Amino acid sequence: MKQELIERFICYAKVNTQSDPNSHTCPSTSGQWELARMLVEELKSIGMEDVTIDDNGYVMATLPANTDKNVPVIGFLAHMDTAPEFTGANVNPQIIEQYDGGDIVLNKEQGIILSPNDFPELAHYQGHTLITTDGTTLLGADDKAGIAEIMTAMNYLIQHPEIKHGKVRVAFTPDEEIGRGPHKFDVAKFGAQFAYTVDGGPLGELEYESFNAAEAKITIKGKNVHPGTAKGKMINSIKIAMEFEQQLPADEAPEHTEGYEGFYHLLSFQGSVEETKLHYIIRDFDREQFEARKAKMKEIAASLAQKYGNDRITLEINDQYYNMREKIEPVRHIVDIAHEAMTNLGIEPKVKPIRGGTDGSQLSYMGLPTPNLFAGGENFHGRYEYISADNMVKAAEVIVEIIKLFEQKAS
Repeated sequence: MKQELIERFICYAKVNTQSDPNSHTCPSTSGQWELARMLVEELKSIGMEDVTIDDNGYVMATLPANTDKNVPVIGFLAHMDTAPEFTGANVNPQIIEQYDGGDIVLNKEQGIILSPNDFPELAHYQGHTLITTDGTTLLGADDKAGIAEIMTAMNYLIQHPEIKHGKVRVAFTPDEEIGRGPHKFDVAKFGAQFAYTVDGGPLGELEYESFNAAEAKITIKGKNVHPGTAKGKMINSIKIAMEFEQQLPADEAPEHTEGYEGFYHLLSFQGSVEETKLHYIIRDFDREQFEARKAKMKEIAASLAQKYGNDRITLEINDQYYNMREKIEPVRHIVDIAHEAMTNLGIEPKVKPIRGGTDGSQLSYMGLPTPNLFAGGENFHGRYEYISADNMVKAAEVIVEIIKLFEQKAS
């Protein structure tokens, strides 16, 4: 299984599927179409049924039940795109056999080194087979590792018909990294009662809580006058924008928060005397605190509008997704089954909140409760990304074990 996973993953990683937030198509980039069509052919070749790809690039397939028990239909999902923050073109994965615990030279010419001095987590991977970048691109383990693990698990079950299971649905989706993954996902067509995204990080991660999320866009209009004659006339929109930022709690930013702590995050600040634009994201696990954060921004905007003029401040806040815990708690047994599957395989489950979002956040509110499972990668979205092939095997085994447990617990 290990070699099968390595080969699959490297094949997927070499396709540039970096998503584009400025594109209005779905998928947002042509590379995602390329990978989607590859996956369709591979699903057919391993013996999956009802293999489809729709007009928006969503790939779905079925592993038919081989039991007479009344087993719930469960699904497994992974996304095809890679993050827009760092290039996904010309990915050249490197394989490190029996990692010795020391520095890994990713790129000798450019002096790029993956070191345990900078990334202490590497100490956990001594003796593993690691897959790294060549230092010039991201790797794409987020989430091509998840695709490889789902595909390998399905192939394993097809090759071992003695393992009884209910109907299983799989899906590979576009544009998760730009927040659009489930936007055109057909939950009714997918036809699962519950699902799991295989999109987490290190071994054992099991997540069913995500942020409540919104974005805020502020436009501030100033008045530009020659500085030599500006007294009593000039209104500097940059300074008003700085005043807005300074009224937010300084310690409630991503660089100062962890665990269940929420934040305001200033993504961009672009301006001149005449006009300045700020773009924030707002995050909190608690719905009441989430609403309070949005109210705080409205309060600041109103105060500045009163001070400088109502026509000078425009604030637009849009909710993006909500904490999936609200939809998963009523069917908590799906988390318990994943927990049991890991325990059965000698993996210590690490149940923690997602300090971000997954497709499961939106899917859960679309009627498909969807916790998140580990895929095994580290340092996502950059040149220092890597993954353990040994832990990819364990991720595929967890998928198989979850499927077995659903059948065993059915009547």
